Amino acid sequence: MQKIIGKEKSLSDLLSNKKYTIHYYQREYRWGKKQIEELIDDLTGEFYEFYDSGNSRDMVEQYGHYYLGSIVFSSGENQAAIIDGQQRLTSLTLLLIYLNNLQKNKLQENKVAIDHLIFSDRHGVRSFNIHVDEREKCLNALYTDNATSFNSSNEPESVRNIFDRYQDIAEMFPEDLRDNALPFFIDWLIYNVDLVEISAYTEQDAHKIFVSMNDRGLSLTPTEMLKGFLLSEIKSDKNRSEANEIWKKQILELTAIDTKEDDDFFKNWLRAQYANSIRETKRGAVNEDFDIIGTTFHKWVRENAKKIELADTTDYERFVMVYLPKYVAIYKLLKKYSLEFSADFECVFYNAERNFTLQYQVILSAITPDDDDEAVKQKIQIVSRYIDQYIARRSFNFKTLGYNAVKNAMFVVSKKIRRKAVQELREILQKELQNMDFDLDGIDDFYLNQFTMKNMRHVLGRMTYFIENGSGLNTKFDDYVNREVKNPYDIEHVWADHYERFQDQFQTERDFQNARNRFGDLLILPQDKNRSFNDAEYKEKLPMYFGENLLAKSLNEKCYQNNPQFMRFMKDEGFDFIAIDNFTKDSIEARQQLYKSICQKIWSTDLLMK
Repeated sequence: MQKIIGKEKSLSDLLSNKKYTIHYYQREYRWGKKQIEELIDDLTGEFYEFYDSGNSRDMVEQYGHYYLGSIVFSSGENQAAIIDGQQRLTSLTLLLIYLNNLQKNKLQENKVAIDHLIFSDRHGVRSFNIHVDEREKCLNALYTDNATSFNSSNEPESVRNIFDRYQDIAEMFPEDLRDNALPFFIDWLIYNVDLVEISAYTEQDAHKIFVSMNDRGLSLTPTEMLKGFLLSEIKSDKNRSEANEIWKKQILELTAIDTKEDDDFFKNWLRAQYANSIRETKRGAVNEDFDIIGTTFHKWVRENAKKIELADTTDYERFVMVYLPKYVAIYKLLKKYSLEFSADFECVFYNAERNFTLQYQVILSAITPDDDDEAVKQKIQIVSRYIDQYIARRSFNFKTLGYNAVKNAMFVVSKKIRRKAVQELREILQKELQNMDFDLDGIDDFYLNQFTMKNMRHVLGRMTYFIENGSGLNTKFDDYVNREVKNPYDIEHVWADHYERFQDQFQTERDFQNARNRFGDLLILPQDKNRSFNDAEYKEKLPMYFGENLLAKSLNEKCYQNNPQFMRFMKDEGFDFIAIDNFTKDSIEARQQLYKSICQKIWSTDLLMK
């Protein structure tokens, strides 16, 4: 093997007008929401260490640097091949695209030029700096802020993941960095975030480097280190042996869910039941209970044993042999119903479908070790319903649900409801909803864009399921949101994308597009139907809608004939469903208000008291 070259480079140095390829055997992009969360949290958390709103832009140069690991390349004649690090580089490219889109409406003097880090334009042809043919169409849709027109469902796995992770970034990126702080963050990201570029002359040498860097002995995991500490404090050999068997059984059940589920469980459990502090989002702030548990929970337990009432051998025995199985069983239940719809725990499924991972922590905080099965069930229902309503209020008001945006609020709620009785729990959470800065009036202005697309599918699915279930139809919510089936449901615009048909109602095409993307103009249909209806005029669509779900069917006058259960449901709930022969601008507004009334029923605060 020839001499290897390792150079520390900023993100700007690494991506500026450079071309990289990825070989076919390493082409899959597999990062999930969790990895994106960690990346955004790490980057923004580090930035907060240095940023002060009183700084001038040139002071960013004085901010500290952040090391993001090494990247292994093999050199090529025209472009280098990425051997190790494509997950990070692809994710960073998605972040840059998102930041570039955030800048589009900013004044020119507040924009940071980053296009050259994303793509290069040669001879009028745009190609992205990390070049894989199958990704180009998706990346171009994201870059041009036109994601609503891109359908990822039939694309390869990597493309679907890229599309979904971009939506995750849009959800997670902190709101307080989207305005005045944005150019500061971009400057810091591209000039102060460093990677080590390791280059080899041949692909074979590059692979040797990759293997030598990763082929090391396995170190103990935080869970294993926690086990070592807890069991060492149990004095009786017999009891320690019994505790060890109980521990092994619980960990085996957790890792059967996912290989790293044991670590996630302990983070959620310890934060829920014992964390009393969280890091402030300001310069110079230090990590507190919540943050330390998230990185080194084994160390936190050892240093805070008295805080969690671990004083003698009996306490340690109870912690491992009683508390651990209790909370593992509940956590397993939550994980089960986050993937499997159940009428008893429907909101757990709804929250998971929206990728709200903090729900496990918040739910676990309310449960005591002495709660019986009925109390546990009620607490899960109450807290998961509160979270569902919290999500709805933020979503309808275009507020992000990213981890960084809501973790502090969820931490505060977790402390307020920690080990509370059922009735007190209801009262606290109802008050929390009543005191929110946002309410369901945001539905008046709710519309479809690239950031609301996934949420819009969820809401339309919820509404459809709600009215069908109320009308006695045997349908399932998960059928409307499952993207893994052969023919998933997509968002349907009642108005086709033909401005010329509606020019008499709008002064500009932009006004038309704004109206077309309003909540009231939208339905959900199976993908094949959505495509076949795509360009049809409303009068052609109307008979076809009658053969679809009840929300679509309600546009057709036949829906109101010989349908007593639907008519009874309408009357009981006070919903103003009407058939619409000619779908106009006024029709969109009327449907918007109808949808609002349905959502107000679905997300009523009164439900917390049931």
